[in-house]
Amino acid sequence: MTQYGAVMLGAATVQIELPGASQEVIPGVLWGAIEAFPSPAYWAYQVLARRAQGTRINPKLGATLREEVGACLLGGHGIPASVGLAAFDCLRARGAFAGEAHDEATLFDWLSVPMPIGGRTVRYRFARQKAKYLAAALARIAEETPPVHSGRALRDWLLGIPGIGFKTASWVARNWLDADDVAILDIHLLRAGLLGGFFPQDLTVERHYLQLESMFLAFSEGLGVRASELDAVIWWEMMSSNGTVSRIFDDLQLDVVPAYVGARGRANKRGANAADQLRLI
Repeated sequence: MTQYGAVMLGAATVQIELPGASQEVIPGVLWGAIEAFPSPAYWAYQVLARRAQGTRINPKLGATLREEVGACLLGGHGIPASVGLAAFDCLRARGAFAGEAHDEATLFDWLSVPMPIGGRTVRYRFARQKAKYLAAALARIAEETPPVHSGRALRDWLLGIPGIGFKTASWVARNWLDADDVAILDIHLLRAGLLGGFFPQDLTVERHYLQLESMFLAFSEGLGVRASELDAVIWWEMMSSNGTVSRIFDDLQLDVVPAYVGARGRANKRGANAADQLRLI
């Protein structure tokens, strides 16, 4: 039985039709109710509603590929969004991503300067490590022509740079190319996949990134939405609803999945700061 959702656009109303809750999105995964967070139908509606409202998220952080790589390298992996963005803005203001590629020592000096954030000063925690990775990345981009004909090609090229793994490389490729052939597998997407039934509980990002990515891309195709849009919407909704998500995991007696670690325990049946954070989608 078809289920319906509505999007109010001033005096106009856009109706969204989705398959019935008991129908399958992909084998073994039911659509679920459109109003039931975080069912597959809920995600499809959120993506389509944003399209209708003209509020689709633009994920780009930089104006050039060098800036995009810098922004993604400086963020993530336990670095608060505000700190990663502040470090990126400070380096960009010093010209780190323009002209000749700067060396590791220069980048380290710049990253070591305390940064003003919200009326206080903060030091970037991984200045030496990230300066090394960033110097290598900028040097390679200056020396070679990165492939930009697909997200996967760019992602694979980026993987050859020290300090850039699947998640960061996919993040850059998705942002820069608006790519639909890669996925950013982080804590929020993993949690959504466990609750929505499109990820099994016995796979981990460290060992099964490409397998999980393939499952996510198949899931987005089953929903009939772009993977890049779905990825961004899930990230934002799950991050914004962190307390609700934690309670759901507690009710289901599931561990709340830590970053890069698979869930343990019994999974549910298959089928069932804001401005700074938004910049990092």
